[in-house]
Amino acid sequence: MSFTSTFADADPADVDRLGGKGAGLARMTQDGLRVPPGFVVSTDACRRYLAAGAMPDGLVEEVLARLAELEQRTGRTFGAGPEPLLVSVRSGAPVSMPGMMDTVLDLGLGRDAAVALATATGDVAFMADLVARFHTMYAETVLGALDPSAEAVDPLPADPGEAYDRVWAACEKALDDDCGESVPDDPHAQLVGAVEAVLRSWNTRRARTYREHHAIPHDLGTAVVVQAMVFGNLSADSGSGVVFTRNPVTGEPGLFGEYLAHSQGEDVVSGTRTPDPVTTALAPDVLAELHATCADLERRHGDVLDIEFTVERSVLWLLQVRSAKRTPEAAVRIAADLLAEGAVPPAAAVRRVSAEQVRQVQRPGFDAADVDAARAGGRLLTTGIGACPGQVSGALVLDPDRAKALADAGTPVVLARPVTSPADLHGMIAARGIVTVTGGSTSHAAVVARALGTACVVGASAMTVDLAARTVTVDGRALVEGDPVALDGATGELFAGTFVTATPAAATGALSGLLGVAAAAAGCEVLSRVTLPGDVAPALAAGATGLVTAVDDVLAATGHLDGLVEALLADRRTARFARVADLVAAEFTPLLAAAGEVEVGVRAIDFLADESRELLQQTALTGRYPELSVPLGLPALVEAQLDGLGRAVRDSGAAARVHLAVRHVSDPAEAHALRELAGVDGRPPTGCYLTSPRGVFHAAALAATTEVLWLEVRALQAAVFGIPARHLLTAEPLDTYVRDGLLGTDPRTTVDDSVRGLLARVAATAAEVPGCRVGLRLSGAVSEEAAALLHGLGVRRFAVDAHETRPLLLSLGKAALG
Repeated sequence: MSFTSTFADADPADVDRLGGKGAGLARMTQDGLRVPPGFVVSTDACRRYLAAGAMPDGLVEEVLARLAELEQRTGRTFGAGPEPLLVSVRSGAPVSMPGMMDTVLDLGLGRDAAVALATATGDVAFMADLVARFHTMYAETVLGALDPSAEAVDPLPADPGEAYDRVWAACEKALDDDCGESVPDDPHAQLVGAVEAVLRSWNTRRARTYREHHAIPHDLGTAVVVQAMVFGNLSADSGSGVVFTRNPVTGEPGLFGEYLAHSQGEDVVSGTRTPDPVTTALAPDVLAELHATCADLERRHGDVLDIEFTVERSVLWLLQVRSAKRTPEAAVRIAADLLAEGAVPPAAAVRRVSAEQVRQVQRPGFDAADVDAARAGGRLLTTGIGACPGQVSGALVLDPDRAKALADAGTPVVLARPVTSPADLHGMIAARGIVTVTGGSTSHAAVVARALGTACVVGASAMTVDLAARTVTVDGRALVEGDPVALDGATGELFAGTFVTATPAAATGALSGLLGVAAAAAGCEVLSRVTLPGDVAPALAAGATGLVTAVDDVLAATGHLDGLVEALLADRRTARFARVADLVAAEFTPLLAAAGEVEVGVRAIDFLADESRELLQQTALTGRYPELSVPLGLPALVEAQLDGLGRAVRDSGAAARVHLAVRHVSDPAEAHALRELAGVDGRPPTGCYLTSPRGVFHAAALAATTEVLWLEVRALQAAVFGIPARHLLTAEPLDTYVRDGLLGTDPRTTVDDSVRGLLARVAATAAEVPGCRVGLRLSGAVSEEAAALLHGLGVRRFAVDAHETRPLLLSLGKAALG
């Protein structure tokens, strides 16, 4: 079995084996683009290495054989002159994990190679810089040193051999002081050590944390890319950069990126230096070539790309291409633009956006008037580079461990750092917002924040972060850790104090267009949950084909539920429930008027609802009315709600199609009795909410008796798991329970195998009994996987919480388009 392949010979489609980086380099090489040659160590080798804890048999020999081929291809010699070959050793997983694993650059610098390099370039300082960079990176990556940086050798000897000896000795001393280790001076030993370190880095803590947060499997493994070095730090007409084929923050067309003259790639992405815009920093001929190359690559890939490049003495070299991380707002615009341009078919355009990105686009923001007043009042501390949009407030925190601890305790935090690194990831995940002193829009903080969807500002250079004193100072104004701050990730502004969050911004026209494509493909009815008349227009604007609500929710929102419960407890004579009919008529009239002609599904009061036990005073009420323990124990209560809804329909003057559904029905006899109650003139039709396996068992018989049938998936999962339904909408105790491995399925996000058969039975009922409108009521966030499963079972009618309307439409469209 071969563990390696060259860029020229590898199959670019085999991303699982080559990793994203290796596959991209293979594709660009085979497309004739200017790529430094190299080879890939496959993910198979990584999995073998992790399983055995040692390099697989034959891998070292194969790597050295590929190195010999690379020497022939480049006409250079590894570890010697007259033209020395240096290589980079980089990780490249099948799924992009920016900054999470290890890299070693400038590898191959033994003494002979270093002297030859200085002689060939005529630049001893250049050679000395490479030696120091390589030694530091190798010490950190392979040997695990924490701070092996040596002091600069000043003055630097003019003789290349003497310069190498002094720089190497200084680096070795710093490393010895740090951990007592030594970097091998044999380039071949360096290469083997670096390859092993990259394979090992798949299981670092930060890499595992990143995968867990993004639900990336732990068994993929990483490939290793070994590539001939080109040098952006060679001369004034050299440099390194990162460019996106469109703006990853806004989605605006046109090149967006950064370039640092006289630098290597890590200088750009580390955030330790603030680069220049690529469109103004590059020489005109190089920029023109980059423009043409990016346009060609975007056309070939049908996606917005993140491209790393180096310019060596005015020659453009491509080092990496991958799908670009982007903000939710950018993802929506980019997908819509690519579709409009005919660059991708509808299925590909919809796939470019995730349900979670749609949720983030809907997130609330600051009130514009409050922000203007804060600027005028001197609360604006500084303005950096907006790297990921979002408007958030929280306690200022300077340490990632404290950020996580405070966030776990329920305190929203804004993490401020001089510059972030992969070691900060847990704090970045916990924070609502991130701000850094240095770095540009392609720095670690910016890229990871975009992947997380976390508001982020970078390059806030007027800010000084004192980690020891736990203070942030801007123009003499000091904030201490814990002070409230607010962050705008779009404008780059950092404010003292907090803002009240405004109503969520309306979805952009681009999102509406994409969702129109998704909805048309899905062919589903999606009803949105509303409570007040003001909820109706936003729900319909989000794409809802109808509405659902509940009598107890409406009465609670209008302040009448407590009074109703107290009246029921005070006087048994209210068993005629005239008060219920009056309240339902009064509060539903404006709601139905706002609804117009759409379908409105109303759930009857559920005095046994697990999620509102205290609000409904269940113990007291069921003690006084034990009949409430069964769905139709008090027919007069259902009649009162039917009468009230009938009056509301008439009084609203609208043509809304209304039904009243009763929860916990499980027997055809109950459905028949409900239908009889609705047989009085002026009353709307009835339906059933199924919440139990028995109800599902009788679904076909129930559907034959009623006009509307809803299955509550959350309630069904709770019943099957034996867990109170309210816990399926909360973090604890299930977060801990699932993390401890006590449940193989998280019932909040995944449809359990034991429930799939029940859902299939309900889906089949919709086809068997076309006269009954059969659908699923989904609560909380609906995962794309769950939506795809339900669509695949044949379910075409759903009811969801209002903020889930757009995400579900997108997910159903994805499922339909394949």
